Amino acid sequence: MKDQIILAGKASGVAVLLALASCTSSQTPQTQDTQVTTQQQQAVETNPLLQEWTGPYGGVPAFDKMNLADLKPAMEKAMALNLAEIEKIANNTQPATFENTIEEMERAGKELNRVFTYYGIWSSNVSTPEFRTIQQEMAPKISEFNSKISQNEKLFQRIKVVYDNAQKNPLPADQQRVVELVYKGFEMEGANLSPEQKQRYAAINKELSTLYTKFSNNILADEEKYVVYFTKDQLSGLPESFVKAAAKAAADRGKEGQYAVTNTRSSMDQFLTYSDERALREKVWKNYYSRADNNDENDNKQNIVDILKLRRERVQLMGYDNYAQWRLQDRMAKTPEAAMDLMMAVWPSAIARAKEEVADMQQLANKTSKTKITIEPWDYRYYAEKVRQQKYDLNSDEVKQYLELGNLTQAIFFTAGELFNFNFTPVPEGSVPVFHEDVKVWEVTDKTTGDHIGLWYLDPFARQGKRSGAWATTYRAHTTFDGKKTVLSSNNSNFVKPAPGEPVLVSWDDAETFFHEFGHALHFLASNVKYPTLNSGVRDYTEFQSQLLERWLSTDKVINQFLKHYKTGEPMPKELVAKIEKASTFNQGFATTEFLASALMDMHFHLADPNNLDPDKFEKETLSKLGMPKEIVMRHRSPHFGHVFSGEGYATGYYGYLWADVLTSDASEAFAEAPGGFYDAEVAARLVKYLFAPRNSMDPADAYRQFRGRDAKIDALMRDRGFPVPGQQGKK
Repeated sequence: MKDQIILAGKASGVAVLLALASCTSSQTPQTQDTQVTTQQQQAVETNPLLQEWTGPYGGVPAFDKMNLADLKPAMEKAMALNLAEIEKIANNTQPATFENTIEEMERAGKELNRVFTYYGIWSSNVSTPEFRTIQQEMAPKISEFNSKISQNEKLFQRIKVVYDNAQKNPLPADQQRVVELVYKGFEMEGANLSPEQKQRYAAINKELSTLYTKFSNNILADEEKYVVYFTKDQLSGLPESFVKAAAKAAADRGKEGQYAVTNTRSSMDQFLTYSDERALREKVWKNYYSRADNNDENDNKQNIVDILKLRRERVQLMGYDNYAQWRLQDRMAKTPEAAMDLMMAVWPSAIARAKEEVADMQQLANKTSKTKITIEPWDYRYYAEKVRQQKYDLNSDEVKQYLELGNLTQAIFFTAGELFNFNFTPVPEGSVPVFHEDVKVWEVTDKTTGDHIGLWYLDPFARQGKRSGAWATTYRAHTTFDGKKTVLSSNNSNFVKPAPGEPVLVSWDDAETFFHEFGHALHFLASNVKYPTLNSGVRDYTEFQSQLLERWLSTDKVINQFLKHYKTGEPMPKELVAKIEKASTFNQGFATTEFLASALMDMHFHLADPNNLDPDKFEKETLSKLGMPKEIVMRHRSPHFGHVFSGEGYATGYYGYLWADVLTSDASEAFAEAPGGFYDAEVAARLVKYLFAPRNSMDPADAYRQFRGRDAKIDALMRDRGFPVPGQQGKK
């Protein structure tokens, strides 16, 4: 996930301010342009964040020159530069054409895109209190900036002329798609509103931008603030690799001789899975799931209410009943009803399976626990692991010995080579600037021709100032517009950094996530589009490509070549592989329920009346009505649901992971049925041609039909999760 305001300037370079404060009414348009160019060119030449990227590989970001003092002036100058470009387009006296309007918009904003790359790094990877102060100050300015583009009446009328003409006389397919995406984007942002409505719309966006920043920073503050320390006599059950990493985490925080569980998912998840200390598990669990819900200065409950009220008011200005109707119109689901139907088709099977899992765990706890306990949420992972060992003789820590980060990195490179014909070569250290010493960089080339495709940056470890989770981003997207631009892509993880000389061993789930996020990077690298706008994504579709890539982790070629014991170098034994396959549907009740609970709450929040809403009460009551098992909590509880409330990218769109899962399961069966299996050359070629390379130059539903020969069905998803297939209950 990326913040919406970061993405705003990257899709097509059209995020600009309407007017420059330095211009006066006595100046002619030509004089304005000349003065702005002179003033701003000086800023570009002196501020490193504005300067054109130089060096090898088509130019690279100057991450080694990042100075926070340069950020605010760079952003202000970049917005002003972009303004001048857009004003020139809007005031062109020639009849509007694709070339003089849409193409010029695609061309605009180069300086802004560069600055937002650095802004994104500060926001996600190396945040500091000083940056957050600037972020809070700039958020409303960026919102005003975006509103004044989407509400530029002259600009929109020119876009509308091009759009209307294209409806009568269609342009070449890629140009037609760009026009439709640009027009729809302006329309959805209120371009057809009255002047009074536009004014209120812009004011709402400005308020929201501040709230999104507060929401995000409150989560990060609680992740940094709440750390659980424990001592040597409390290590029972914990793997050696985690103990060493926990010792380092404590030492880094001035607690030499102790051990620390940081308030991030990777650290929490491991501790809850293995620690025998039930009281500590409860403390760690409560720390994590109460982030931004502690009734203090970092509490997000009121922010949720304010965000929901403003979102509803804004879409009602355009005639929609609720935010979900507005948001989903350009997604694959199209309507909130369709998204809810999909989720509710899976939900009953998920909670039924979860109840079976709890029963198994309770039975085991009754036999093994020294004191009588009832399974609580902080027990779920712990006893699930015990049941896994009992039912399948599968020990997650044993599996981790074969999942070493360096080998996994080679595994994703191998997969990219087999499917995409890509080759990854480490760049010489120091030849490409990085923003932290942990970051490594690889050059990506075509295996056959040797042609340069781009760079791939990896920032693997958790640290203070880095937001939790895993994500992918792109610093420069592929286009052939105004000359070919090669890709600068990145993956970001939060693996627990090991003690010096120790291996990075990860769980099977974390290994799948590593493949998942690399799928996003491959989507960037495989792009074959002309126009920048076509690199934009449809949220419930772009998760599909990344989720699909997870399937290659469990293929024979990857297992036999790269899943090697970190000490002996021996490949994962076939017996262990068989156990993993046999247990593949184990704990699907938990996994599906915790995800779906978040997705359903996302939708329910945006369909409800936000007036007099108590977020905690609403969350509890809604989940109770849905039959949520008390032993499971939402994957992202509302006060720290950053996907939904720290921006708008996933708002009413968190269901998209399930929509993407339907496509993933269905597409996986296309590979499984092919003669060459998951490495079948013909199916792989279709995969690249229709599902990766086009990005958003084709309608996603059409692209999938081109790949599969039909629409996706839910059947494969239900089979994958071990749930009953609709219409086949009782059949043998």
